Amino acid sequence: MKQRAFRQVDVFTDTAFLGNPLAVVLDGEGLSDAQMQAFAAWTQLSETTFVLPPTPEGAAGGADYRVRIFTPGAELPFAGHPTLGTAHAWRQAGGQPRQSGQLVQECGVGLVTLKSVDGRWAFAAPTLQRQTPAPALLADVLVALGLHANEVLAAQDLNNGPHWMGLLIDSVDSLLALEPDHAALKRLNTKVGVAAKREADAGGLIRRANREARAFAASTRIPNDPTGLEVRAFAAPVGIAEDPVTGSLNASLAQWLIADGHMPAAYSARQGTVLGRAGQVFLSQDAQGQVWVGGDVVGCIEGSVTI
Repeated sequence: MKQRAFRQVDVFTDTAFLGNPLAVVLDGEGLSDAQMQAFAAWTQLSETTFVLPPTPEGAAGGADYRVRIFTPGAELPFAGHPTLGTAHAWRQAGGQPRQSGQLVQECGVGLVTLKSVDGRWAFAAPTLQRQTPAPALLADVLVALGLHANEVLAAQDLNNGPHWMGLLIDSVDSLLALEPDHAALKRLNTKVGVAAKREADAGGLIRRANREARAFAASTRIPNDPTGLEVRAFAAPVGIAEDPVTGSLNASLAQWLIADGHMPAAYSARQGTVLGRAGQVFLSQDAQGQVWVGGDVVGCIEGSVTI
């Protein structure tokens, strides 16, 4: 047991407590897998990260550091809000990238590049593998969500490290009204990301769809909200009923929805409304076809932790 530098940050928001919190242990050397998993379970945040020196292979590829990412129930090969949040915490703690204006993170999926896009740090979405979901599994997932097949515009199995079933549905109000059977999703071992385009919001659909005071408060914190997509993420198989804001899911959704013409090459996504959050994720595809996932990060806690 020793004291280790620690930070907690809020990701995909420019206002503390409205995004997705992340615990970052800035010195993970010497910790066992079991110790990392136990600490992540104790924080009860959707993810906790541990910063380590890069492996020799990672260093040869330009990595500035290595990160291991844990949910309360499992380790992940990659996740988006931990990528942005860890990079922010590492830089704020004095970390200096090997290459000016760019940072390279080593994680389970390999090397992930981060850079500034339109004034915000963003990560390059890892390569996506996708396919049409198995009809029987899709039918079971729809039952667990309380959705009818005719409400689904498109569906894909999405895998960029984390594996999600992605659904595009026809209504923001239906999306915000979902009350999933999380136990059923856990039995199905399926994480589900559900999205709806907000172009038909007509200046009040969200507020009418969910009248809880905290959701209304969150929906009014972003004046002239330009958001193009509303997103919810259900991840019971890894111990998270609903994730506030999910970078990996938004990355894979963008790669799919832009490629298939459902969304433009640059848009912003909103997530966390039902949880009283106001997460904003900024997605863009460059001329080479690379999708970048950006967002703001706010520091909340700085100190040390004994592990």
